[in-house]
Amino acid sequence: MFSKRSIRLSFLIQLIIASFSLILIFSSILYFYIEKSIFNEKHQELLVYANNVASNESIYGSEVPTPDIYLGLSIEIMHLNKEHLDIDLYETTKDKKSYLTLIYPFNLDELSYLKITKDVTATRALLDKILHYLFIINIAGFLLVVIYAIGLSKMLVAPVKTLSNKLSNMNEHLMRPIKVEELPEEFEPLGATINHLIARIQNFVKYQKELFIGTAHELKTPLAVIKLKNQVTLIKKRSAEEYIDALKVTNKTIDEMNIIVSNILNIGRQEGMQLEKPQEVDVIKILTQKADDFKLLAANEGKTLYMHFEPDGFMAILQVGLLNQIVQNFLQNALKFTPKDKNVTLKSSLNNYGLLIEVIDEGCGIDESSDLFAPFKREGNKPGVGLGLFLAKSAADALGAKISIKNRTDGVVGTIASLNLNSKLSCILPTN
Repeated sequence: MFSKRSIRLSFLIQLIIASFSLILIFSSILYFYIEKSIFNEKHQELLVYANNVASNESIYGSEVPTPDIYLGLSIEIMHLNKEHLDIDLYETTKDKKSYLTLIYPFNLDELSYLKITKDVTATRALLDKILHYLFIINIAGFLLVVIYAIGLSKMLVAPVKTLSNKLSNMNEHLMRPIKVEELPEEFEPLGATINHLIARIQNFVKYQKELFIGTAHELKTPLAVIKLKNQVTLIKKRSAEEYIDALKVTNKTIDEMNIIVSNILNIGRQEGMQLEKPQEVDVIKILTQKADDFKLLAANEGKTLYMHFEPDGFMAILQVGLLNQIVQNFLQNALKFTPKDKNVTLKSSLNNYGLLIEVIDEGCGIDESSDLFAPFKREGNKPGVGLGLFLAKSAADALGAKISIKNRTDGVVGTIASLNLNSKLSCILPTN
């Protein structure tokens, strides 16, 4: 019914052991308390008898004794060879009967002591019955605990089974988010996490389909061009120079195909980066190094790259390769679409979500109604395959970060590409 790795089995065993221990301890304390209380009463009773006898009074004092008080009571005077001032109380068993005996000083000058013996067989039998009943109650309680533990464990794993059934019925073509409000409160975070994962899988499947369709389309066009050029070339005899020109066109088209294939291979490399072990790094330091690399490139193209980082340090646990890929893509696009003598800014700041990284350019802007993160999506008249932002979006999803591209709203034409890192696994470095 349960495997060794079953959490439910572990829960059952721990609950049963804890409950059994609690019942046993409580019953033992209760029994010893009852036993001590009863024998304390017997002890006080014998002390009263001894005080009355020692005071030359009636053994029962001023009270009128009932006939059953005489039963099992024995009083005698005993002499000892040496003085014994302590009052002794002990229990003995003889002929299957229990006796409680009290040794009490009577006449110390004569070294005489009262020995009062009381038959407590009935009391001991009563205690045995109480112990017997407690044992039966413990067994019944233990069985109830087992039944309760099984029912409770079944109730606790019910939401997990519900989630498992819903997930098992899903496939890449039919994926529906789980209704978190229908789950117990304790399972709401798990449901939200699963919904986030489902959304990521849906995006992945969507982009994979678009990628396959786009790849086929992008490769089909240059192949058709190559075939057409070759067919035209073969229609009639041509000079060597014409054949060379035709081959050059073919090679150019092949180079374009190689670029497409290289970008598709980058997708595979990025998936490998997602499997890299996250490292604890200073994000601000990485941004500074990346800005220094692109500053020379921007100057060579007649453009200026500014940088402004806040705070001075920001530690985060992430895959460095994925972060580099996103920032590099942002900077490449910004420099590509920014005209000569214009500016590009790389900046960072803190917000409620975490660290916001922004690349602000003075380019031509974007069409915000189109899905810029779809594969083979191009903006403007610049050359490119259209996989850069697709890769950046995939990397951001793997990092659990937010990514967006929007037009500037400060009166300057251009775009703002932003990456917002989550602060859950990060912290701000103290400034000097």
